[in-house]
Amino acid sequence: MNFKRMNFRNIGIHARVLSAAVILISASTMSLGYWGVNIINQFVTSRFSRQIEFMTQYLALNSELGILINEQGLLRDLAINMLGENDIAGVVIEDGQGRELVREIRQIPGPFETTRKGVYLSDIMEDNDTMDLVGGHVDADRIGRVIVTYSTKGIEDLVTTMKHRFLMIALILIIVSGLIFYVISRSLVTPVISLAKIARKVSMGNHLIRASEGNTPETIKLADAFNDMLDSIARGRQTIVQAYEKMAKQETLAEVGKFSMLIAHEVKNPLGIIKSSLEMLKRELAIPQENIALTYAEEEIESLNDLIESFLMFARPARPNFEKTDLNRLMYQVVMGFEIQYNSTRLEIRSFVPENPFYAKADFDLLSRGITNIIRNACEANQGRGSVDISIGCQNKKWQLWVKDQGKGIPEEKLKKIFEPFFTTKAKGSGLGLAFADQVVKAHGGSIKAENSPHGGAVFCVTLFSSLNDMENQGSLV
Repeated sequence: MNFKRMNFRNIGIHARVLSAAVILISASTMSLGYWGVNIINQFVTSRFSRQIEFMTQYLALNSELGILINEQGLLRDLAINMLGENDIAGVVIEDGQGRELVREIRQIPGPFETTRKGVYLSDIMEDNDTMDLVGGHVDADRIGRVIVTYSTKGIEDLVTTMKHRFLMIALILIIVSGLIFYVISRSLVTPVISLAKIARKVSMGNHLIRASEGNTPETIKLADAFNDMLDSIARGRQTIVQAYEKMAKQETLAEVGKFSMLIAHEVKNPLGIIKSSLEMLKRELAIPQENIALTYAEEEIESLNDLIESFLMFARPARPNFEKTDLNRLMYQVVMGFEIQYNSTRLEIRSFVPENPFYAKADFDLLSRGITNIIRNACEANQGRGSVDISIGCQNKKWQLWVKDQGKGIPEEKLKKIFEPFFTTKAKGSGLGLAFADQVVKAHGGSIKAENSPHGGAVFCVTLFSSLNDMENQGSLV
């Protein structure tokens, strides 16, 4: 039982529908043909029998005179004339006592049927219109009888030919109907088979494939629903990936926090003692300021201290203290600091900061440190030469900062990771500067993105928005 059920389950929809259609068409055609042939057979046989009976009755009427005068020549002529009709095999004419007056027979293929008609006097016939004159009825007024034997082979051949032609027509109809239904059912089943193949490919990891639309409204709706499902799954996967990335980032931040606390207690304080001790040694031993070894030690201490400060600042970011802040004035001070720092070098800071104020709710110090990290990253990318372009754009309540360097740019595969903690493209660096800038900008409800310039170098864009109304922000550029 299970084996049969498994075999039935292995039959596809296309085969099931096509088989059902062929069986239904065949059964309907055969049933209609069977009843049609039987009805036609009965009709033709009835008409043929009536024709033979009419001819026999006509012979009986014409034989009346010959029987009365016992004129066998006349009767023979009537019999021979009757044999001239198709399908008549024999004619026998008897008198009233049953004596055979004429017998004429010819050889034709059978099977055969026989009909009998009595011969009566004309006045008796007129008075007995309703008398049963069928052969076998014996009446005292009957003067004779005619017996006609006829062949039914023509009728049977006709019926056989009709059956053969019907079977041929039925077979053609079944084949044509099957082909038409095959094409129709295939057009209906193909989209389902295609969806099954696509679902299998999706299960194997191909999440970009989509179903093609069919040729009917139903298959189009089915394909659209299937594609919507795949899009929903893709969005769900993306959401899960983002959630995992966020969890991983949170775990990283937690580890950074633990590490920063360890550094604060175990490293930062000893570094302060070492730095103070070096200052005391310089004074007590009168070591010159240009001493290379001492200068190198002080620079390394400063580098370590900056690294620790970066860890602490990123791992324990201060909660922004939002106040009404002129972002253009903030940028003016940040840019001025870099211009002073690189005044005597080959690196040029080129800036455009609008004079009109642009007010927004922001933490002046925290946002300054974040933007400083972006500009410092651009200056380091230039390796101490060329220029760094800084420009500000204000439109309605949107404020944008562009920082463009002339460095080597950022590899395309690393653009999406540039703001991740500890990710850096430099030989030396903590990988926290841009991550801290991204953290600060997002805390202010803005966004930051990086891309490569077509003319070389990288471009960073910071976008912030003003939540102040027009009355509070009268100085913003429109």
